[in-house]
Amino acid sequence: MKIAIAQFKCTVGDLGGNVERILDFAARACAQGADLMVTPELALCGYPPEDLLLRSDFYRSCDAALERLAAQVTGITLVVGHPRQVDGKRYNAASVIQNGRVTATYHKHALPNYTVFDEERYFDSDDRPCVFHAGGVNFGVNICEDTWGKQGPLLASPGAGGRELNLGINICADSWAAVAPRAARAAGAEVLLVLNASPYHVRKQHSRYDVMRKRVAENGVPLIYVNMVGGQDELVFDGASFALSRAGELMHQLPLFKEALGIVTIENGDAQRGEIAPEHPLEAEVYDALCLGVRDYVGKNGFPGVLLGLSGGIDSALTLAVAVDALGADKVRAVMMPSQYTASISREDARAQAEALKVRYTEIAIKPIFDTFLAALAAEFEGLAQDTTEENLQSRIRGTLLMALSNKGGSIVLTTGNKSEMGTGYATLYGDMAGGFGVLKDISKMMVYRLANYRNGISPVIPQRVITRPPSAELRPNQVDQDSLPPYEVLDAIMEAYVEHNRGPREIEAAGFARKDVERVIHLLRISEYKRRQAPVGIRITPRGFGKDWRYPITNKYRHQGE
Repeated sequence: MKIAIAQFKCTVGDLGGNVERILDFAARACAQGADLMVTPELALCGYPPEDLLLRSDFYRSCDAALERLAAQVTGITLVVGHPRQVDGKRYNAASVIQNGRVTATYHKHALPNYTVFDEERYFDSDDRPCVFHAGGVNFGVNICEDTWGKQGPLLASPGAGGRELNLGINICADSWAAVAPRAARAAGAEVLLVLNASPYHVRKQHSRYDVMRKRVAENGVPLIYVNMVGGQDELVFDGASFALSRAGELMHQLPLFKEALGIVTIENGDAQRGEIAPEHPLEAEVYDALCLGVRDYVGKNGFPGVLLGLSGGIDSALTLAVAVDALGADKVRAVMMPSQYTASISREDARAQAEALKVRYTEIAIKPIFDTFLAALAAEFEGLAQDTTEENLQSRIRGTLLMALSNKGGSIVLTTGNKSEMGTGYATLYGDMAGGFGVLKDISKMMVYRLANYRNGISPVIPQRVITRPPSAELRPNQVDQDSLPPYEVLDAIMEAYVEHNRGPREIEAAGFARKDVERVIHLLRISEYKRRQAPVGIRITPRGFGKDWRYPITNKYRHQGE
């Protein structure tokens, strides 16, 4: 038997478009001789639909789309993920479509409610297995619809000819615990199908392998893991779908960050060896994730292009490279906005990169505007020393200019701040934080350097001087970032320990960091919460970014024990 893995992009709420995408993949799978095709979790409506799932009309629309899909599927059995509302309960479901109708439906058991997941807010869980037949193979569905009552595992219409082979279906988190796969196995499943909308973060794929191999070992059956691909707001889904043999050996591996159709052959009850897409270095993974996140955010939301402030620094340089690689140079505009503090080499390097990437480039000097603002505020500022007020004013002028260009032309502004800056508040609210999408929002400063060097290894588009010179906001004479912050290698390590691993200050200090640096970074993190809450959405690539999975209160008097 041949099973098709449909790894494709879904757009939340685009039911018609998603149906057409599924039908296109089904036709391609059928042409390659597949008996069955499996889609990702909630492929019909896209993932995550969030509070759309609180609307009854949304479920009715999804039901109608499922009916339209079923009526058009021919020559192949289809397992499709979709939301379902029945008898006052809401489910994360997967339905089996055969011969123009739904013959079985699975309801997800385990509902993740951590990091970026809120499924307990939206769904009810079920706990019954379900088995169906297709192409001479029996597929076991872990969770049946309530309408089948207490009859036990559902047996749908058998396929034509051949030995019957039972297969079990899990949805995403079900397979991360032992209960649901065991229930499918107990119901007679001989192959597990796992539908996923598993968002990317660094080093996640090997965790998936480890957990799925445990499920294979516990149940003695091969497993097919189908994952979504594409960007959805701050999340990026990496695909990387795969198949494991009964021995836990990787037999088929689809590529990262690309739509793909994989065909897995099952013979004698086990997955046979197929294509194995190569692994990529960490920098390549992260860079591809950023490109996909930008491409889909801009494309799915219908923006004609992007623009950004190109300062001559490394953050904006990397953002520009990602934007061009994601969208093409014709959809990217770079704007250099020099002040009296902007070094000549910054202007030279910005021009050089814009020329290398062949993007539209404009320079708008901000000194005349800055002088006008200072003149208007002169009476209010009389007798007061210059401080960050004047620095922030320059940044806000730049933000205003970029937003004006965005309003006039329709392109979205990409912000260029990184995670290290957002963590410590080293950014200006309504200034360099002004924009629609934060490309580097979850990228630490040290990773920015690694990605810049990686991209230059493909082709030299970022001037080397941008990478090697000390970073500076250039908002006052002779300014460098390290005047205000600990060295970035120290800052990033402390932030990772505190933000991503929830370690306390004394625990971080015990790992070898100076107390003054630990306390300073945590203090900056704490007092900058209000800024982060107002930052644009940005691409998540770590296990904990400043977005859906970081929910600290702004008004907060708690202090760690030992502080």
